[in-house]
Amino acid sequence: MNDPIKVIIADDHILYRAGVKTALSQKTDIKIIAEADNGMHLINLLKSLPADVILLDIQMPIMDGIEALPEVRKVCPDAKIIMLTMMDDHSMITKLMELGANSYLSKTSDSEIIYEAIKTCYNDEYYFNTLTNTALLQNLKQRNMQLPQQLQAPDAQLNEKETMILRLMCEEKSTKEIADLVELSPRTVEALRDKLKVKTGAKTTAGLILYAVKHKLVEEI
Repeated sequence: MNDPIKVIIADDHILYRAGVKTALSQKTDIKIIAEADNGMHLINLLKSLPADVILLDIQMPIMDGIEALPEVRKVCPDAKIIMLTMMDDHSMITKLMELGANSYLSKTSDSEIIYEAIKTCYNDEYYFNTLTNTALLQNLKQRNMQLPQQLQAPDAQLNEKETMILRLMCEEKSTKEIADLVELSPRTVEALRDKLKVKTGAKTTAGLILYAVKHKLVEEI
């Protein structure tokens, strides 16, 4: 059995931390290894206690999540960082993802969504949801669809099946759901997804989503 994913929660609300900790304690593949009540506390913890995934609240005293994010990246470059917020601010979401956040969740998300986000970020680097997709679409539209240089991908000639699979990925469909919708086996869908990465130059699922956004392959959410 693989070691559980090591998670640290950084949030100044003790009741929120307790709620998430209790909910995730039911999951055998995740372990909450520490809690922090501000960004400075988190960075000090990470120096001796590296984590796989960090749940990082945006609004905290002393050092908030926005200030902490780049510092966390320096101390623990391989950790996946999921930002937590009560605000639905699209420009902020895009800024944080460009700074190195791997996902962005509303603090009203239920425990299953938090669990899914942790697992997906750990395995696939990014977890996209309606919040992040809408933010990326709106922000890129404002910039005339210009992506930051490191996220740009060359134009690729995609066939109808590949385009359909990419659109379904943007709708957060699982491999099995995509396979059922396009009448292929899950294994074939995975092979096509790998082929899409090669064609678009994307290294991750996130790169594929960004490619789809840039090339207007997804409808506005």
